[in-house]
Formats: sequence, structure tokens, C-alpha cells
Amino acid sequence: MSEITYIRGDATTPSGKGVKVIAHVCNDLGGWGKGFVLALSRRWPEPEKAYRAWHRDRAHNDFGLGAVQLVRVERYIWVANMIGQRGTKTGSKGVPVRYEAIDTALAGLADEVAELGASVHMPRIGCGLAGGKWSRVEPLIQERLVARRIPVTVYDYGDEAPL
Repeated sequence: MSEITYIRGDATTPSGKGVKVIAHVCNDLGGWGKGFVLALSRRWPEPEKAYRAWHRDRAHNDFGLGAVQLVRVERYIWVANMIGQRGTKTGSKGVPVRYEAIDTALAGLADEVAELGASVHMPRIGCGLAGGKWSRVEPLIQERLVARRIPVTVYDYGDEAPL
């Protein structure tokens, strides 16, 4: 079985050849304005526009925890907006990350990625503003993507220390 490849770099400039999907975690409130999404929006307007429209029309679509939205941004690059956090703030119910939702989203993503014949590229999803622990997220990626022989690259940006 293959492993996750870890590199220092920018997940918005995925390395390698072929079709690539940049996966990241979004909240379930329709908020887009902090964290990795800012880097995405600096490169392409489409993921934010699609996410906001998806949220706006949520009464008539699948928007919610565990859902995935694929947005094509270049000929060979897609962005996967995955709803994996409840709200945006830590409160009485703990941190915003929802591991079950990330697991569900990764399972859905795996089907889409397999169909595209793509590799997956991501920051340490769910571990920034969502407050998650990589020790809980990494096994989900192993089970849902790596076990299906989907190549996964995780990017640590700048001087970020692994969590």
C-alpha cells in the first residue's frame, strides 16, 4: 500500500503530473474568509463563488456536514470543498472540526477522484482553524484514499510545525 507524501510547500500549487484535486475543509455556516481558503481565493475565484452559491441554495441541495463540492479551476486542477466543521469558533461543544464529517467527505471524494484518475493534494485538513488533531485526521485519509491507491500529498506551508 502506498503512503501519504509529506512535503514543505503550497498546496495551491500542487506538484506532479496529471489531474490533481486540492482538498480542504470548509465550515457549515457559509463563511469563507480565514485560513487556507484565502490562499485558494488568491489563485482562483471559482471555489469561493461555488461554495457561497452552494450554501445560499442549501435548502435545495446536499450542503451540510460530510458533503463535497468539486470545482474545476484549471484544465487539470480541481478544488474539493469539503464540509468538515460545525461553525467557526471553539465553544461549549469543543472545537469546530467534525471528524465523522471529514471521514464522510473523504469517502465521497475518493469516488470522484477515482473517476477522474486524479491525485489528491491538501494542507493538514481540519487542523488549522477547525482545531483538529492530525493524529485523528491522518488515519481517515489512509483509510479512505491511500487504501484505494489514490496518491495523496500533504503540504506544510512555510515554517508551520506539523501538528
